[in-house]
Amino acid sequence: MKKRRIFTLLLISVLVLSIFMVGCGNGDNGDAEDGSESPDRLAIATGGTTGVYYPLGGAFANIINDYVDGVTANSESTGASVENVNLLNDGEVDFAMVQNDISYYAYEGIEMFDAEEPMENLRGLATLYPETIQIVADAGAGIESVEDLAGKRVAVGAPGSGTEANARQILAAHGLTYDDLTPDYLSFGEASENLRDGHVDAAFVTAGTPTAAITDLSTQHDVVLVSISQDMIDEIISEYPYYAQVEIPAGTYRDQDEAVDAVAVMAMLTVRAELSEDLVYEVTKALFENLSDLESAHARGGDVSLEGALDGMSLELHPGTQRYFDEVE
Repeated sequence: MKKRRIFTLLLISVLVLSIFMVGCGNGDNGDAEDGSESPDRLAIATGGTTGVYYPLGGAFANIINDYVDGVTANSESTGASVENVNLLNDGEVDFAMVQNDISYYAYEGIEMFDAEEPMENLRGLATLYPETIQIVADAGAGIESVEDLAGKRVAVGAPGSGTEANARQILAAHGLTYDDLTPDYLSFGEASENLRDGHVDAAFVTAGTPTAAITDLSTQHDVVLVSISQDMIDEIISEYPYYAQVEIPAGTYRDQDEAVDAVAVMAMLTVRAELSEDLVYEVTKALFENLSDLESAHARGGDVSLEGALDGMSLELHPGTQRYFDEVE
């Protein structure tokens, strides 16, 4: 009986010691001598399970697991960009999928983040693919340019959304404000319904192309896409560095016979500033040496390239990422 008690006490002691050692060796506390962190477990914030961020974030996690020694990565479903910058800034995740305009607003403490402290724990890793600002108009409304939106009823996006900020900025570049038109704060689906029913004349939609809401609308109603002139595109990008120039190819939507010039925000990968330079270098290297893994996960992964990795980059690059790009130039 005495031996059994001694054995039990020894077993409890071993368990307590094991728990203590695990706690001390937790990857989340892997601080390097320079104050940077080298955790052995990495969390990646993505988006909803039906969106593009989720499968691409999962593929990114798999790339880390397969090609970066000493770490494991897991992707997490989230509410996407706005939630993700908060998670990243608070150190609750290590990487995040984010729209580049949202990351810029968060870092600068402007737009929907203007009541908060600037989020300085955000760094850029790469931009991935464009999310195009599409200006779709009723074909009978006589709208052929952005200037023609003056005096019209225009859906500008949901209140406080990235689309609404995009609309204001593009209008401003053309010398227009909401006082020059009648703005309606509508989501994509609401804007599509209102265009179809004749309640608005045009709508701003920020999304990857083709966008389902516009595709469905174009099968039921005659619409056109409005181009932005090259001079205005250059001015917009100069004023707002997170935009990139894109072309909406002819045939993207029904009866769209010509390509349309537009600007886009970019989906991007962001990273915590505190992560160690060596770790982020290895992750960046693994990503760009295995891009086919992204393409296998989702068609949008095929848009990711080393050549376009800094298009619309809205944040300071992480030193580890900068080192990789310096090497491959």
